[in-house]
Amino acid sequence: MLVMVSRLLSSKLDISELLTTIMRLASRVVGAERASLYLLDEKSQELYFDVALGLPEDVQKMRWKLGEGIAGTCAKEGRSIIINDTASDPRHSKKADSASGFVTRSLLTCPMIIKGKVIGVVQAINRMDGEFTDTDRNNFEAFASQAAIAIENSRLFSSVKEEKRKLDLVFRRIKEGAILTDTAGVIQLMNSAARTYLEHDKYKFTVIDAAFQDFEVNPPLRAVMAGKENHSHFELYRAAPKKFYMDGTAIKLFKDDGEGGQTQEGVLWIISDVTARKLEETMARNFLSLISHKFKTPLASINGFAQILGDEAGKNQALPAIVKKASDTINAQGQKLNRLVESLLNFVMIDSLGPQELDRIEFDAAEFLGEVAEAARIWLKETPGVSIKIAVPEPVRMKADRKLLASALKGAIDNAVKFNPAKDKLVILSAQARDGFSLISVGDNGPGIPGEELENIFNKFYQVEASFTGQVEGWGLGLALLKKVAELHGGRVFAKSQLQKGSAISIALPG
Repeated sequence: MLVMVSRLLSSKLDISELLTTIMRLASRVVGAERASLYLLDEKSQELYFDVALGLPEDVQKMRWKLGEGIAGTCAKEGRSIIINDTASDPRHSKKADSASGFVTRSLLTCPMIIKGKVIGVVQAINRMDGEFTDTDRNNFEAFASQAAIAIENSRLFSSVKEEKRKLDLVFRRIKEGAILTDTAGVIQLMNSAARTYLEHDKYKFTVIDAAFQDFEVNPPLRAVMAGKENHSHFELYRAAPKKFYMDGTAIKLFKDDGEGGQTQEGVLWIISDVTARKLEETMARNFLSLISHKFKTPLASINGFAQILGDEAGKNQALPAIVKKASDTINAQGQKLNRLVESLLNFVMIDSLGPQELDRIEFDAAEFLGEVAEAARIWLKETPGVSIKIAVPEPVRMKADRKLLASALKGAIDNAVKFNPAKDKLVILSAQARDGFSLISVGDNGPGIPGEELENIFNKFYQVEASFTGQVEGWGLGLALLKKVAELHGGRVFAKSQLQKGSAISIALPG
């Protein structure tokens, strides 16, 4: 009987069907008239009928506190109880009998226990032939143990099923494409957005390599999969039948290996359509380039004639002083505007570069920073109180486009001085090798950057004010340029800061 019960219970995963089956089998195991099954509500610490076959509705809603009645006592003490004469046992609660009209003569009550924890009680009522015995108790305890395991399995199955439903819901609804692969790149799961982006219905691909077969992948797909970082970013581009750009992130997934470590079990690939953004950036870049070039000719005339007027006013003392003052002002503001236009043109030029256009050479970081510092002292000579120091404690070799990197660091140094209201402005240029990367940092003793701004400062036309207001000279492109140069080299930028103590802007380039 118990073998048959075990097979039957193990075949049920739906919780309501399982509990009904337990109720039907419980009485047969020990030859009782009927059975009851109570589950424990962990929040209220009360027993309740989850399935109540043949009981009136008002009885089905009844609850028993731990220690109340035979079922409550059994659950509280975690041991089986046999009562062959309920009329003479004060522990028996008669409220269910009174409500249902049923007469309970004898009871065999067993706790259902999982991992030392009572999850409910199963009860056989009224032995049909004689009294409940110790043999009945042993058999019923075996049945209760099987029932407890079946209930726990059913609950786990329901929990997993619900989590899967939620995951499927999120997976289907997100507009980004999502692909789950194993470590070899074999696709395990893919949402509808990814199927649409990658035309799965057409190609029927099963591996991630084939999924991106129509796209240029930068960096190459295998480099992304072999990378050491847990999160890797990549770009996808398809030229035909029309231009299509996507940004991607590969997230490595790990599981505990049971020995305190972790083993990679797969990769989650997230891709999103950024075609509109890329086309807008191209249009904006072309527009900025056009406007900048259009400014250069009138600016040259303004600055040239302002210089001539200033020289003439200096020679001819008969001219009003306002002429000299006006020409000097026009010349100074014209030169300032000229510098802004030149910086904008420089950014547009670099922003349009590709990694293949870099002139990568190997050089010593300390020597390079020495040149950068010397150049900075020249263009900052009219800014009082500026001192530049170099800190390279150990030799660092770099491989990068030296001129491009120097141009990018100029913007970071300018920011370190421009946004520092201190009388004595300190700029520290440092370099170190870390985890296969060459790291160059521009530190300062300025007011610092609020934590919520540390990511935003690398955006185009962004300054630490709420928006670009023009209150500080410049376009807000210096750090955006540094970020672009880092990305061209396959590196990254980041910032660290403490308010009222200073900031450090860093660029990390692959060694």
